[in-house]
Amino acid sequence: MPRLSPEKFADEPRLEPADIFLTRGTSLLSRLIRFFSVRIGEKRAMVNHVGIVVEGGPFHEAIVVEAQRTVLRHRLVDWYGKSDTMVAVYRPINLSEDEMSVVVHAAESYVGRTYGYFKIITHALDWFLLGAYVFRRLNIRDNYPICSWVVAHAYGKADKHFGVHPGAANPDDIWRFVVSNPEKYKVVRPLELLPKKREE
Repeated sequence: MPRLSPEKFADEPRLEPADIFLTRGTSLLSRLIRFFSVRIGEKRAMVNHVGIVVEGGPFHEAIVVEAQRTVLRHRLVDWYGKSDTMVAVYRPINLSEDEMSVVVHAAESYVGRTYGYFKIITHALDWFLLGAYVFRRLNIRDNYPICSWVVAHAYGKADKHFGVHPGAANPDDIWRFVVSNPEKYKVVRPLELLPKKREE
């Protein structure tokens, strides 16, 4: 694995376990996810992906768990340091240390599982029902998670929720909740591009 240049990320914040990171990509899939994340009359979705920091430290060393083709455990900058994806980080301020451990352990329990592509379809089908929690309710298998499922269910293990049922949550639901509840979540990093990753 190539070494990272720490000074490249010198202005980036230190991350802590249970921090939530949210991203806004530029691909067609990212745009479709944002489109089907909002109901008629709502503002456009800001983000299309979400994950959890499971091992804190300097920004360029922090380890995250997120659902891609499988659920991965890796350094945040390894995936996003070279991309045109914007990244925001929010920190829970309503969790005890024990609850943080519960969230992290739950997130890590998903590592290696295959991505739940059918869950994306059920989110889209519910969009045609004006956001009703119908098809998503029928697809509650934990074996095939999507990104918001991992975050919402990990937090659910600590009895924390994002204003919707964990099985119904999408990345923009989580974004709206953390942004609108500053007494529970504080912004660690606004939604911006990361400094480009550089090999030494």
